[in-house]
Amino acid sequence: MIEHLLDLTVSAFLLAGLYATMAYGLGLIYGVLRVVNLNHGGMIMAGAYAAWWAHDQFGLDPYLSIPIILVLAFLVGVLTYAGLVRRLPRGAAGGVQSLLLLFGVWLILRNAAYLVFSGNDQTVLTSYSTKALPFLGAQISVNRLAVFGVALVTLGALHLFLTRTYVGKAIRAVAQNPESCTLAGVPVQRIYMLTFGLGTALASLAGALATGLYAFNPGFGATELLKSFVVVVLGGLGSVAGTAVAALILALVENFSILVIPSYLTSAVGFVLLVLVLVLRPGGLFGQRVLG
Repeated sequence: MIEHLLDLTVSAFLLAGLYATMAYGLGLIYGVLRVVNLNHGGMIMAGAYAAWWAHDQFGLDPYLSIPIILVLAFLVGVLTYAGLVRRLPRGAAGGVQSLLLLFGVWLILRNAAYLVFSGNDQTVLTSYSTKALPFLGAQISVNRLAVFGVALVTLGALHLFLTRTYVGKAIRAVAQNPESCTLAGVPVQRIYMLTFGLGTALASLAGALATGLYAFNPGFGATELLKSFVVVVLGGLGSVAGTAVAALILALVENFSILVIPSYLTSAVGFVLLVLVLVLRPGGLFGQRVLG
């Protein structure tokens, strides 16, 4: 029994890395632009297919393809903002419009993937896909360790970027008061564009990492969008560390829920946790209110 609990705990810590990576982009875009990016799930799916295609066509390891995927996804995000999102009204007036617009973009991406790749499940198999390392009597997948390592690097890089660089400080300032930033000479529209590109790139990163853990198809990304939203709401806005802690909480709750409910119901845990957080603590653990 103790060994089983240890396995669940270790698995939750490793899974939390992927959940945090999925949520960073969604939280960043909403925190700065106040736009709920429903195309976040579409970019997670696109990142997964990009990593699979690079491996299938060129034999490129999914982790080695990450820099290329990040650059391409950043450009997609910049173009999406410049061509579509920039034209939306700010504030509450543009809330519904942004939801419909980005949901439409997601539908286009998903149906394009069905058209190009069909609806068959795809997997990425590498020489280390089935390898595991012993840890405290448990066997830990090499893939899960690699995903966790990339997630830690992403957490540290994002924190340093937002706190130590001029652009990062400008992003935080615009998130707090865009009008004052305009008066101070900060190029707010450019910051919005860079933020949307960065959030889109982080979503594609999560998709690329997920290829080592799950099979996927063009419908991939819907459940991941929900889990990202749960993590953002639980962690609150404005806190990278809060996102990481919230991801760990969600992973622990999901993993340990199999002790009391059937495994096929664990996906509903995210819904329940989301409702509880919105009712009991809408401000999240470390940040500002996400809704209201």
